[in-house]
Amino acid sequence: MPITRQLIIGGKDVPAASGRTEEDVNPYTGEVYATVAAAGPEDVTRAVDAADAAFAGWAALSPFARRTVFLRAADLLDERREEVADLMAHEAGGTRPWAYFNVGLGANILREAAAAVTAPRGEVLNAQEEGALGLAVREPLGVVAAFAPWNAPVVLGVRAVAAPLAAGNTVVVKPSEDAPIACGLLVADVLREAGLPDGVLNVVTGAREDAAVTAETLIADPRVRAVDFTGSTGVGRIIGEHAARHLKPAVLELGGKNSVIVLDDADLEHAVDAACFSVFMNAGQICMSGDRILVHESLAEEFTARFTAKAAALRSGDPTDPHTVVGPLVSRRSAERVAALVEDAVAKGAKVLTGGGAPDGAVHPATVLTEVPRDAEVFHSESFGPLCVLTAFADDDTAVALANDTENGLTCGIITENATHGLNVARRVRTGIVHVNDQSVADEPHAPFGGVKASGYGRFGGRWGIEAFSNTRWVTIATQQAHYPF
Repeated sequence: MPITRQLIIGGKDVPAASGRTEEDVNPYTGEVYATVAAAGPEDVTRAVDAADAAFAGWAALSPFARRTVFLRAADLLDERREEVADLMAHEAGGTRPWAYFNVGLGANILREAAAAVTAPRGEVLNAQEEGALGLAVREPLGVVAAFAPWNAPVVLGVRAVAAPLAAGNTVVVKPSEDAPIACGLLVADVLREAGLPDGVLNVVTGAREDAAVTAETLIADPRVRAVDFTGSTGVGRIIGEHAARHLKPAVLELGGKNSVIVLDDADLEHAVDAACFSVFMNAGQICMSGDRILVHESLAEEFTARFTAKAAALRSGDPTDPHTVVGPLVSRRSAERVAALVEDAVAKGAKVLTGGGAPDGAVHPATVLTEVPRDAEVFHSESFGPLCVLTAFADDDTAVALANDTENGLTCGIITENATHGLNVARRVRTGIVHVNDQSVADEPHAPFGGVKASGYGRFGGRWGIEAFSNTRWVTIATQQAHYPF
């Protein structure tokens, strides 16, 4: 029997005003896993009403009381580890290791938010006037509109709300239609159980055909003061345009076309293992996934043989099978999109080293391409699937040029045993994140996370997240009466 979930508005589980629902489908079996309420514009307005009404009380709550909520929520999320693993497998096709990672990092994001609540904020300024004290004070903005994606649902669902809430804001979150429970309702359940007051976090699930109207209604509401979006570059451009039209700040963490660069001084075994993890973890459905593996020509032959053999041996299929590494993509449509990228590249001259072929439902095998021409779509487009392009390079200049030959700029991994060499290359790669002697996929709750170019702007993580969702206010205190010219 499918799970049934409603909207969460003002601390209550309520149906959509229209009574409409949306199906939440298991990508591996194709069966309906859950039905969720499908919010319309009137529901969005109700959610903003609740968030606006709760703002003053939440912002005024003592920092220690707010911190307690986050710490309790982190423990509760840890306790739900097995429940979350089942949920992610059925809702988004996530394997168990991926689900456990989501729980662990999600809980630590909540703990980092707890620490941020009581961290010092603001500065004392040197005043021009004698006897005056100047302060730069950080204050919450009000209601934040948050959009949470499906691919790392618990991590990104928590991240969508943690920093805004820790800064003293209230939130209306619109979770992805592909994982509305894991990246929205579950997060709200945990925080409610931890003692979050009613109305501070509201969840509006919806139908795919209503997504654009829901987003526009939410961002346009004058009580919404900031926008928080993680997702594709294409949708991010639209969200950014809406926010700019209404003069609202936005944090946009968008797509990547990331490279893992294997320099000539790399340890070959480590390089193969690191690159394989980067490409195929969560079936490549991570914004940081290594779409392009760039290998120095002195290592290319042996690396290619080892990497291809390792990729070919990865088991794909049922995400509930503990031996599965490459689970299903989020939908059959997504698997067909990846297959089309491979077909297009091969038609234009690329070679398939392993994988390829027609997908089995939503399952696409681990696939490695080489000799991909520039006019192939996969050369520039984000794969977002278990697919990478392997390319040899002659020198550092060529590797840097290849890594930078994209409109995106999220992350990069540089594999080398020489940290000085790696750092010199890292400084020339135009990304928001770079990892020396590691691959491209890494996330820590206290670190500044975000990209450059078409990978978005603004930063999540630690104090950067708090700054993104708070306003700096100048306050002066005169300790003596001023003299005026008239």
